Amino acid sequence: MIIHDTFADLLLFVYVHMSESDHNYDPSEMTVIKEKMKKLFPAGTDLERKLYHTIREYNSFDKSKLHTLLADSFEHFDKNGSSLKNDMIKDIKEIFTADGSINPDEAEALETLKEIIDHHTT
Repeated sequence: MIIHDTFADLLLFVYVHMSESDHNYDPSEMTVIKEKMKKLFPAGTDLERKLYHTIREYNSFDKSKLHTLLADSFEHFDKNGSSLKNDMIKDIKEIFTADGSINPDEAEALETLKEIIDHHTT
């Protein structure tokens, strides 16, 4: 299942998912995501609109299909290379710590994501 046209759109979806993994969209985490978006999307992109569209997309997504979506998407976008995926993990850790800590739900979500990435990329 692939729902994103670009790897950048997938990354933003993952960032939103990881931010919400503790069942809270923390404002400090959203600030970090917005900073990351400046590097992901071309100048002139309405970042606020894109972020809130992605949050709505994530909120309406059937979470029982999340593992399949992430596995298929990382396999599909594997051409982006492992260094980009390593950067994504580093970015997620930065998003998590924006509110001062990483809670157990966030740590578990990160481990699950790492397993999916490792299993579905070369």
